[in-house]
Amino acid sequence: MSLLVAALILTVGFAIFSFTGFIQRKLKGGRLPKSLPSFPLIGSLLSLKSDLPPHLLFHKLQKTYGNLFSLMMGSQYVVVVNSQQHAREVLLKKGKIFAGRPSWVTTDLMSRDGKDIAFANYSPTWKFHRKLVYSALSLFGDGIATLEEKICQEATMMCCTFEHLLDSPVDIKPEVTQAVTNVICLLCFNSRYEKDDPEFQNMLDYSQGIVDTVAKDSLIDTFPWLQYFPNESLRTLKRCITVRDILLQKKFEEHKANYSSDSRNDLVNILLKAKMNSENNNSSVGEVELSDDHLLMIVADIFGAGVETTSTVLGWAFVYLLHYPELQRKIQEEIDSNIGFERTPKMSDRSNLHLLHATISEILRIQPVSPLLIPHVALEDCSIGEYTIPKGAHVVINLWAIHHDEKEWKNPDVFDPGRFLDDGGKHIYSPSISYLPFGAGVRACVGEVLAKMQIFLLMSWFFQRFTAEIPPGHPLPDLRGKFGVVLQPAKFKVQLKLRKEWKNRGL
Repeated sequence: MSLLVAALILTVGFAIFSFTGFIQRKLKGGRLPKSLPSFPLIGSLLSLKSDLPPHLLFHKLQKTYGNLFSLMMGSQYVVVVNSQQHAREVLLKKGKIFAGRPSWVTTDLMSRDGKDIAFANYSPTWKFHRKLVYSALSLFGDGIATLEEKICQEATMMCCTFEHLLDSPVDIKPEVTQAVTNVICLLCFNSRYEKDDPEFQNMLDYSQGIVDTVAKDSLIDTFPWLQYFPNESLRTLKRCITVRDILLQKKFEEHKANYSSDSRNDLVNILLKAKMNSENNNSSVGEVELSDDHLLMIVADIFGAGVETTSTVLGWAFVYLLHYPELQRKIQEEIDSNIGFERTPKMSDRSNLHLLHATISEILRIQPVSPLLIPHVALEDCSIGEYTIPKGAHVVINLWAIHHDEKEWKNPDVFDPGRFLDDGGKHIYSPSISYLPFGAGVRACVGEVLAKMQIFLLMSWFFQRFTAEIPPGHPLPDLRGKFGVVLQPAKFKVQLKLRKEWKNRGL
């Protein structure tokens, strides 16, 4: 206990010293963004006390403090960006300057001290790892075409399962998540799971546990010494990470045992080949690091980001189409007119399914899967607009505020896919440059192409065959969402109806 007391005293002293040093630096010159009230040790925590989730609270504070404001999380200086102009400056114009990542207790645990892609600092090693992941999108030989084939294979299995769940209240999330998970499994391991596989259920459980806890308990990440005190969320996170790592280690060992230098049929084999090149001082690899920990954490990233984000977007799609059944009917009519029932949807159909494409775009706008992008860190003294930003500052992009900016979007809180259609009814990427669903710049989402393919194909396959309705006696799904690493919809149930046009095809 005496060690804990000493640590606490040292932390308090350091926090006061850091806070005082920051204030002194502030007074020496440079115009800093307007700040929330701050106090030694606790920083701005009193001003952040609210029942609102952070993205909505920051959006509210924007009215008082402006589009760019600052706060102190303990002794850490944080800048919050709420406008597309400042966001594009951070992400694009000065992307490399703001390409750092914070070191937090929760994310360090999850990434083995930043050995992944999402939470690793910007470096030659990070750039090399990211390049390897990009190469995985073409690892099947035919690239995108073969990825499409794998997604359609999982769409077939998902729809076959749904045909056995008709006309009664059902939670469709497990089936949707299984389809998305199996695509990622094929990409990473060239294997897939059956629904009753206990390993698959373990994956679902640990993934949800991580989403519920990582980077969410801000007090532990703000005051790292709190990790030495009892904390149920931290215990849950550690337990989920242990389960995850056991599963990934098993897959990794299987691949090492069967490795062949000519094998490039999945991400793990690509990573193993790169690692062996690195160990053999291959000049194409250089001095970048690629340890076993790096391999495991890169794969963990692909699962964490690829499964949770895509399945969450699909969850929101069902939520909104339950709220707007007329839109669902129009999407089905569009599918009927352009595809019919003699074949299943393909990626090439996206250029003709304008309303479905616009609906997906609007879902990504109104419910950004990551309403607060993973914080960036300024790697040197710099600026955002007219404001000075000191080296080491954490910069938070409030994507929610940007996607709900009344100056950029007409009636931003209204769900309206029509905003992504031109006068001729054709899909446009965006009516505003403030549309940033996958981020932008050097830290943009590495899985954007794969995510868009899965969302489009799984939705088009589903609505070609089924209609989703509210079960009798059940309320409409909640539109507020559950805040975490991703903004998930609250649990809801649907009643599936097999469309008569699909049932009668070929008769």
